[in-house]
Amino acid sequence: MATDAGSLLATLVNSYTGALISVSHTVGIEAEFLKSEISAGINVPGSRVAALICIVGKDIHSTASLMVDLTAFETYVSAFTGGMIKADTEDPMSMSVLGEMTNMISGQALIKANIPGLDITPPQMLSGENIKAIPPRKPEVKSFTLPFKVNNGKVFLILSVHG
Repeated sequence: MATDAGSLLATLVNSYTGALISVSHTVGIEAEFLKSEISAGINVPGSRVAALICIVGKDIHSTASLMVDLTAFETYVSAFTGGMIKADTEDPMSMSVLGEMTNMISGQALIKANIPGLDITPPQMLSGENIKAIPPRKPEVKSFTLPFKVNNGKVFLILSVHG
């Protein structure tokens, strides 16, 4: 079991990366993990839609955010709804796709992580142009951006571990 922030972060990175690829594949989307573009901190250029989930447990306080550009958002909305709903950042039904996707990824990731006592909160949804997340500048907060290519769009998975 991951006991410190470093090993917890490594466990979450591995389980969330696999879960994002798996959930994408389930709905017919090829998500390519761009390992060479991993960055410490938060680096999400062009993001238009975001979903944030808190990961909580005894002595664990972390977050997982999914931030996507408009192309990736359109790709996921179309795949999840069978093309029946048009991607629109002002439409709650369209926005709920990213929230559900984040729930699915988080559920699968926590099963893979196999850390007893972890739970997630419901996702918080955000939209706008060039959304930015500003991480706390504290040494005990470790954040990483894991980028993925989806069609011609980008998906950014941001994991932050407090501890």
